[in-house]
Amino acid sequence: MLTSVALAWAVCLPSTSLTVQVGQPPTATPPPPRPAEVLPSSPVPPRPKPVLPESSPAGTYTTQHVFLLMCDGLRWQEVFSGADAKLVTKDQGVSDPAALNAAFMRETPQQRREALLPFIWSVVPKEGVAYGNRARGSVSSVTNAYRVSYPGYSETLCGFAAPYLKDNRKVQNPGVTVFERLHGQPAFAGKVAAFATWDVFPFIFNTERCGFPVFGGTGPINFGKVNDAIRLWDTAREEIPSPWKGSCHDAVMFRPALEWTKLNSPRLVFMGFGETDEFAHSGKYHDYLISANRFDGYVGELWTTLQASEQYKGKTTLILTCDHGRGREANAAAEGAGTGPDGKPTAAVGSWRDHNKDVPGAEETWIIILGPDTPAMGERDGGPAVTNGQIPATIAALLGTSPTRFAELEPKAAPPLNEALKPGIRR
Repeated sequence: MLTSVALAWAVCLPSTSLTVQVGQPPTATPPPPRPAEVLPSSPVPPRPKPVLPESSPAGTYTTQHVFLLMCDGLRWQEVFSGADAKLVTKDQGVSDPAALNAAFMRETPQQRREALLPFIWSVVPKEGVAYGNRARGSVSSVTNAYRVSYPGYSETLCGFAAPYLKDNRKVQNPGVTVFERLHGQPAFAGKVAAFATWDVFPFIFNTERCGFPVFGGTGPINFGKVNDAIRLWDTAREEIPSPWKGSCHDAVMFRPALEWTKLNSPRLVFMGFGETDEFAHSGKYHDYLISANRFDGYVGELWTTLQASEQYKGKTTLILTCDHGRGREANAAAEGAGTGPDGKPTAAVGSWRDHNKDVPGAEETWIIILGPDTPAMGERDGGPAVTNGQIPATIAALLGTSPTRFAELEPKAAPPLNEALKPGIRR
């Protein structure tokens, strides 16, 4: 338990100051601001009135709670193969390649991913399912054409790619998320919440309409039950400078969100982690890996906390994914990017640092599901391609709304990931 803001400061120092060698003095240079990723937008259609679902009469799944965690722009390459050797170089933001190699580089892809994401790969092969390792023929993607954050999150939360969402501008989402649909049921009223590090999330969930609290990385958490620990994290978040405009560090979102979960016993929770994308845009592969490793630790801590609770133990499904992929190569020229007047690659198109409609690989995602109603299939080999748009119908099915009913409510939504569900509500 934290006892002072000073301790919170120590925990939340910007990742740019972290090294894998204990005892090194922190050094950091502020990264550039998050790219605007703005593209010309078509007119946004009028906001539809949400049509809220009715509960299915038969609760055929064990799951009573779902936690959806998204790690912004974390590539499938690192999820399934660990640290990428061609990026562990000084020109990719790694000041001490030998130290980073000692921490995360191993002989095989399986050993490397276990070093980077030890909790995920100690549990998923035995208890869950993982989609998206293209090296083994498993394909997971977003289907929106723009491959930036807002469209990717909306697709993952609403079930379809919205052609009117082309960039990250702060407009209220006309689409209705599965969180909003479920919150309309009496059984979920007051039991839905979202926490994220980015101040665009209140627009993605549409707080003008959705009816449940959304924390977007700024200001205090002032909904539901709060305690001194949450207030302390609010103070720490305010006093610890973030190097990114509109975003906070993962720790000052996750820590109070976990505490809030213990106090308020929600049934449906979203957590959005942003550091991986921020550090990737800054070209800091060291910090990108450290943030991915820390995300794995947060996932493990959340899962352990839930399984220690009588309310959540054996009745909770955890879904992990990302909002988009990234370029596959170290530098833009590797994928044929154009050059500017100075002869240098323009906009780093094609590099691991970036993602947009012109970057090969930016559509590539991954999905991991862990819970009592998911067969323990582990990492998938081949099989049909899956999409992020299948996640909302999957959440709805687990929590009592049949795919047929969900399709009536949102005809544009993709079907659920039936392979990841034991026989249950599939009518």
